Amino acid sequence: MKVQRAAPDIKPSVNLDEMRAYRLDRLRQELSRRDIAAALLFDPVNIRYAVDCTNMQVWTLHNPARYVFVAASGPVILWEIHGAEHLARDLPLITDIRVGTPWFHFAAGDQSVAKAKEFAAEIADEIRLHGGGNRRIAVDRVDTTGTFSLLAEGLTIEDGMALAEAARVIKSADEIAAMRIAVAACEEGVRRMRAALRPGITENALWSLLHQANIELGGEWIMTRLLASGQRTNPWYQECGAKILEEGEIVSFDTDLVGPFGYVCDISRAWICGETRPEDRQRELLSVSKDQIEHNRALLRPGVSTVEISEKSFRMPEKFVPQEYLGLIHGVGLGDEHPVAVPAKFAHRGVKNTVLQPGMTVSIESYVGEVGGLEGVKLEEQVLITEAGSEALSTYPTDETWT
Repeated sequence: MKVQRAAPDIKPSVNLDEMRAYRLDRLRQELSRRDIAAALLFDPVNIRYAVDCTNMQVWTLHNPARYVFVAASGPVILWEIHGAEHLARDLPLITDIRVGTPWFHFAAGDQSVAKAKEFAAEIADEIRLHGGGNRRIAVDRVDTTGTFSLLAEGLTIEDGMALAEAARVIKSADEIAAMRIAVAACEEGVRRMRAALRPGITENALWSLLHQANIELGGEWIMTRLLASGQRTNPWYQECGAKILEEGEIVSFDTDLVGPFGYVCDISRAWICGETRPEDRQRELLSVSKDQIEHNRALLRPGVSTVEISEKSFRMPEKFVPQEYLGLIHGVGLGDEHPVAVPAKFAHRGVKNTVLQPGMTVSIESYVGEVGGLEGVKLEEQVLITEAGSEALSTYPTDETWT
């Protein structure tokens, strides 16, 4: 299998018009394939995919104040927050912009049910106008009040998140170019973190440098706070805090960064703090983690299924198995998405089997730490599936502090 390496100084250009048209077409292809009249999208990631309009992305993750209607054959209607209608007026793929009808409690209070009925009636009108008798609508995220109101209008609700994920899974050349820019912004943040790495800095202070670089370079937000040092690296998932870094301890982090154009850079690195040479036990953690990444990356090529990846994946040394990371690979785009592969022992959790195709972008995960051990190592690489195998999108070295 040929493994390609992306040049670190790539400065790709992005044709926004072509990228937007491609993404909307992918959604409409899925609607037609599933015989669904329209999609109704609330998730700000899916709204962005459909029409490339953003507004208070994190706030609207838990407040369904804006939504977009995409007809399989017909208009694209954006319901925006009152006073923010102007944000989308220069976007050519949107047919109509209206003020939304929020029914969630923060906005509607005791009028939630009445407002939800108003919302559902307006959506049902659009289905009648543009559905050609088809009453099926794909909805990605809506609360119980909204769901019951749509059902009361005689609509059949389908899984809009599954539809959106199926559309998002294959990236266009412009999406890949946008992702390269997001990776470059992320890795610049990582470089600034590395420059500031020293005993005496706090985890929070070190992590803040990634946020600062991302915002400065046109990025948006970071989905987690996964940076830990010393004994807080084992077990994994402890969020960064006020702990002060100490000489000779491991610092592990997972970027989970939403960068320029909204594309994700999801990579992980582990460093040794200070000038102390790593101990043998620390080197073992890094070595096993690198071996896992390299072994599993070699499996990635078109035509291979995620079930096959699970079955042929790296076999973790026995002492590290109890804390083996849940994911082997996961897709990345405007968020974490399909395809997903897990260690075979986790297959009972119901992971979807997906066949890899060129144009998919995935992150390869590893965590190595022994139960009761002093520390752990988290590594992760981001790659593009190509006709020949995979091409690395992430370029930052994995072992620069370990020599």
